[in-house]
Amino acid sequence: MREDMSSVVCVKETDGQGDPGEKLSQDELLCRTREVMQGLEALRAEHQAILEGLMGTLRCLKQSQEGRAVDEKTAMIQRSMEMLELGLGEAQVMMALSGHLSAVEAEKQKLRAQVRRLCQENQWLRDELAGTQQRLQKSEQSVAQLEEEKKHLEFMNQLKKYDQDLSPSVRLDLIFLLMFIIATFISCFLFFRDQNKYKEAASLLNDALAIREKTLGRDHPAVAATLNNLAVLYGKRGKYKEAEPLCKRALEIREKVLGKDHPDVAKQLNNLALLCQNQGKYEEVEYYYQRALEIYQTKLGPDDPNVAKTKNNLASCYLKQGKFKQAETLYKEILTRAHEREFGSVDDENKPIWMHAEEREEQSKGKQKDGSPFGEYGGWYKACKVDSPTVTTTLKNLGALYRRQGKFEAAETLEEAALRSRKRVRECVCVCVCVCVCVYIYTYFLSNDHQVFYLIKNRIKTVFFSSFLS
Repeated sequence: MREDMSSVVCVKETDGQGDPGEKLSQDELLCRTREVMQGLEALRAEHQAILEGLMGTLRCLKQSQEGRAVDEKTAMIQRSMEMLELGLGEAQVMMALSGHLSAVEAEKQKLRAQVRRLCQENQWLRDELAGTQQRLQKSEQSVAQLEEEKKHLEFMNQLKKYDQDLSPSVRLDLIFLLMFIIATFISCFLFFRDQNKYKEAASLLNDALAIREKTLGRDHPAVAATLNNLAVLYGKRGKYKEAEPLCKRALEIREKVLGKDHPDVAKQLNNLALLCQNQGKYEEVEYYYQRALEIYQTKLGPDDPNVAKTKNNLASCYLKQGKFKQAETLYKEILTRAHEREFGSVDDENKPIWMHAEEREEQSKGKQKDGSPFGEYGGWYKACKVDSPTVTTTLKNLGALYRRQGKFEAAETLEEAALRSRKRVRECVCVCVCVCVCVYIYTYFLSNDHQVFYLIKNRIKTVFFSSFLS
């Protein structure tokens, strides 16, 4: 029995060894707990056997000295048994608690996975909701537009029913009345525009646009003309962003009705390029001008005045971007073409004005040793007699470009040619005015008609003042 007790003590001492600062994981703690439980079970079985032996011995040795010693040992064994039972109970509680913690941790991980999945589903639902809201907004806009079109079609259907009941004469009167209303709107628009009352003019143009869209349709050329006038009006007020979509819509209508290569489409492209240029969209400006230039050259020929005007506008766009070489090339093309149209093909004896200007520049710098002075009726003075406002503008622009490049003699040559060309134009206008005066006096004495008299007189005044005030 003493050996058994010593073994119990040794086991307990061994079980009590270990580093108190050691941190065990949950799995290690469970493993050691199981080992301790197995040891405690073995000790309990051993103590139970010892206790049974002691109880048998105690029954044999009653009231003797050895019986009291056995009684003390029995009491010690019973206390050890109670402690073992307590340890086993605590170990079982720890095992149950560990199992519960494992279940809680597994449930926690499961909940975390569900939370992640719910977050993903929530984000997906938000994206779907945003897309649905956008589609709903577009649908509401489409519904509103369709309702407006439905009302318009119902109104047109009612007009059609009324038209069937009307006689042809009444129907014709209504058409003329509608045309008169539109003409009145446009006349008032021109009146307000000339007085710089752009707000009132824009209101009238919007009314005329609404009438033309309802009566003629949204894709009628007259609607495109009104849109273009409204865009020009917005451009004069500095509202380039508001004017650009109107001009683009007018371009779409004209392309659809007239074709993409029609000269009116080229005019619309010029207007659109001007609006984009005021907004600094130079890439679009180049595209629109080049396309307009291609249309003019293809449909109207290289000698059409619109070709020179468009080249001049494109050159101005190049200047604003600092592309001086491209601008200079276009200016020279305009002057060369105008010279060839008036005086024939270019050769050493028949040079356009810009060649003479550059020769004078070289002569002034001593680069041309055998150059002779140009007389009044020499080549460069002859070239300046090309009477065209576009050519005059080109001379001024190329002269300004020469000054920027430091070619002052060439610039003075072109500027002098432009000045003489302008004087020549005014002389021609004076001659025309004198002829017109003679015509209207002769007409008055022949017809004795005051209406003809005032008509011709006002026309002469318009031509005279517009030429000298420009």
